[in-house]
Amino acid sequence: MNLAFRGPFARWPRASDAVLAVVLFASVALLRDGPDDQLVYRPITDVPLAVLAVQVGAAVALYRRRRAPLPVLGVVLVCWALLVATDNSLAEEYDVGFLMVAALYSVGRYEANSRRALAGLGATYAVLVLDILVLGLPWGETAFGFVFLFVVWYIGRRLRLRADNAERQRRQRADELRRIVAEERTHIARELHDVVAHQVSMMTVQAGAAQAVADTDPVGARQAMAAVEQAGRQTLDELRHLLGVLRPESMRNGVGPQPGLADVPRLIDQVSAAGLDVRITDELATPLPTRVQLSAYRIVQEALTNVVKHAGPGTRADVHLREEGTDVVIEVTDDAAPGVTRPQAAGHGIVGMRERATLLGGSLVAAPRPDGGFRVLARFPRDGASA
Repeated sequence: MNLAFRGPFARWPRASDAVLAVVLFASVALLRDGPDDQLVYRPITDVPLAVLAVQVGAAVALYRRRRAPLPVLGVVLVCWALLVATDNSLAEEYDVGFLMVAALYSVGRYEANSRRALAGLGATYAVLVLDILVLGLPWGETAFGFVFLFVVWYIGRRLRLRADNAERQRRQRADELRRIVAEERTHIARELHDVVAHQVSMMTVQAGAAQAVADTDPVGARQAMAAVEQAGRQTLDELRHLLGVLRPESMRNGVGPQPGLADVPRLIDQVSAAGLDVRITDELATPLPTRVQLSAYRIVQEALTNVVKHAGPGTRADVHLREEGTDVVIEVTDDAAPGVTRPQAAGHGIVGMRERATLLGGSLVAAPRPDGGFRVLARFPRDGASA
């Protein structure tokens, strides 16, 4: 779950920009400097129509500050320059500086091209110089203005660069995840290929035996052919799960049978030798297809491997195999201390386990337990139907 705070400018950008434009327009049109540098209210009827039109134009342009930041800044700077060049008193009395600051920030924040963003800052400095020459501002205010405008632009630029970097990292993570999934699919395809090849090999042997005894032992020949029929049906069922999954030619050879649930005790002996205290509860009563047993074995294997890797020797792990309705449920938990660190993002192992469960029409959840340790829960149909 993404808990990052998203303010109104991220949630409702158009509405927020409209409100911002209205608020800044009201600030430049209805407020003026009073005694002791205080802001006092000014009736809008006191604003000359020409000045009001300039202020409205600058505020309306600000509404498009995300989609066209540089043109928006250009409009605001022209409005500012018009006030400065027309009458010094107008420039001082009806300053549009707030609008210009917002437009300059928007150039830094939303302009994708860095050179164009720098050009926006340079144009702002040029109009500021005009303002200084016409109004005759002291050097102290001049230096502060240059620094202030640069800081505003720089803040926007840094936010833009940080957002670009975050998006680039997001794309890299997505590409890596796709690569892992593709890698795992080809690995699964290889294992399924091996299962089918093994079954076909057995069919060939049984068919040959049936042919050899067909004349002398018809009953034995019929039994052998019945076994061939059964193996053929199972092989066709396995081939259905190979559709759409490509197996590269460069993968290693070998057509031996793959591990199943009968090999889980041997797997537990292996991880127990590594220092884990593993206990298994097997409540599976219904025979499962070969592909389902293979995926179940691999999920248990990867889950226990993660316990060895992240929790270390001395940790207790519980493996629970059970049936719930028409589903097979595999649950692997450990009692690692709460301080044990786990990877924040799904690595190859978790992605591979989830992909196996998904290809069988199920799902997998892997997450820390509230009282410490980790839990892997996989669920998929007994017959391994594709999702």
